[in-house]
Amino acid sequence: QVQLVESGGGLVQAGGSLRLSCAASGRTFSTYAMGWFRQAPGKEREFVAAISRSGGSTNYADSAKGRFTISRDSAKNTVYLQMNSLKYEDTAVYYCARARSSALVSALYDYNYWGQGTQVTVSS
Repeated sequence: QVQLVESGGGLVQAGGSLRLSCAASGRTFSTYAMGWFRQAPGKEREFVAAISRSGGSTNYADSAKGRFTISRDSAKNTVYLQMNSLKYEDTAVYYCARARSSALVSALYDYNYWGQGTQVTVSS
């Protein structure tokens, strides 16, 4: 059974930074791509960023490009999302997810394990 536990959310002023962490259980962490998604109140869950199993390739939503950085540490079974220059519209619950394969994907249905989410609130 795979468990994903996010942490690092909180309240930050616009222009500030946060780093989210996602700790994964299990010995197959390095086999799969990982991703971050977010869901704002009243909106659908949307893709934010993904990283390949090696960490050598990444993919970002347009809204995250240039401001967010996804990374992973296989020794710690952890994925990170560094968020800089935060905007009010970044306010959402952020979810970590494990892909069904090693492919760098961005669709929700390509991920089969999800964390419980961590709240990020950006004040304007």
